[in-house]
Amino acid sequence: MKVAIIGSSLSGNKGAAAMLESAVVHLTERVPGIEITHLSMYPGSDAALNPYPHVRVLDASPLRLGIGINGGALCWKILPFLRPLIRRTTPEVAAIAEADVLIDQGGITFVDGRGKYLIYNIASLLPAVFVKTPVVKCAQALGPFKNRVNRFWAKRLLPRMAAIVSRGAVTHDHLLGLGLKNVVAGADLAFTLEVRKPDVEAAKAAVDLRFFSGKDVVGISPSQVLRGSVDSGGRDYVSDVVAQIDFITESMGRPVLLIPHSARTKSGKLHNNDLPVCRDIYARVTCPDKVLFPDKELSSQVLRHLIGQCDLFVASRFHAMVSSLSMGVPTFVIGWSHKYREVLDMFELADWAVASDDVDLEAFRTSLARLDREKAAIRKQIQARLPEVRAQALNQLDLIERIAGGN
Repeated sequence: MKVAIIGSSLSGNKGAAAMLESAVVHLTERVPGIEITHLSMYPGSDAALNPYPHVRVLDASPLRLGIGINGGALCWKILPFLRPLIRRTTPEVAAIAEADVLIDQGGITFVDGRGKYLIYNIASLLPAVFVKTPVVKCAQALGPFKNRVNRFWAKRLLPRMAAIVSRGAVTHDHLLGLGLKNVVAGADLAFTLEVRKPDVEAAKAAVDLRFFSGKDVVGISPSQVLRGSVDSGGRDYVSDVVAQIDFITESMGRPVLLIPHSARTKSGKLHNNDLPVCRDIYARVTCPDKVLFPDKELSSQVLRHLIGQCDLFVASRFHAMVSSLSMGVPTFVIGWSHKYREVLDMFELADWAVASDDVDLEAFRTSLARLDREKAAIRKQIQARLPEVRAQALNQLDLIERIAGGN
């Protein structure tokens, strides 16, 4: 079986890495001899981080995807005599054309208000449509579709997918509202990411795990995306998070794990990079000796292990939330999209997600204190529902195999 994967990466956003590695590991275990091509937005750094010998990393960086791969795929369709040339000059097109299935792992796509990303969402799908390779959109958030341009493209492209896996009830309703018949309810594939012994050893090498010996650490994952939104509204995101951390270390007397869940160590760019905002936060906290900040790019598995050592967790990165839930850690989410609440709702914990505009310091203090009081019951609730959520996530692998087998 040949599989191509797009929309995720090993570097940068470690949620995308968790989705990618979950797919690679589980499909490899299920399908002997599988060949996987990863069409990467960060081909250089992803190739350097790639630990899988049977996974080929090719260049699907935005400009090459939008012009070279889409143009090449169109030529592959209408000018078949050019295929040998396209294969040599744009191997990404051949990889898509010869794949039994293209897996799209865009975590959030075709969403109103994210116009600059809509072009990438479209460009990720059109090559497979041109060359008639079936596409499975892995569990992700989609919609709403009220914006005219977003709705136009969603109605023209999404019905042509072999299957779309919704990542929660809100997304499911948005998709059914378009009249789609190819929608399957599921859960984020990152819920199936496993932390193994080498990952634990890597965590030990990365940080001093004695920091967690008191079993009372509160983890917090800031977000560069949220910083942009908050700052544009006239507030100072860094000051807000610093005040939250100072409350935890001073008023609660608890140590804090400050964790960048998206990191690009070798890049100063802010996209998919929480290192700069975390550095700004760490530089301003009152008690840095009570804050553990791993100022580096760590694997999704190492991050999950560290998050699992926390007693409570405050998440503003989606997949930091997925990791905390996967590790049974009571979690308070400060987010910006329906994608947070619909996943928390699988655990009947949607009330623990709030919009950043609704959280001042007093509201934060009240919510975190309540989370601390109720943590035993919340932890039990997460553990009770986690097996079903993981099973839902794994079901999409059966779907991928069926669609690939019918190609």
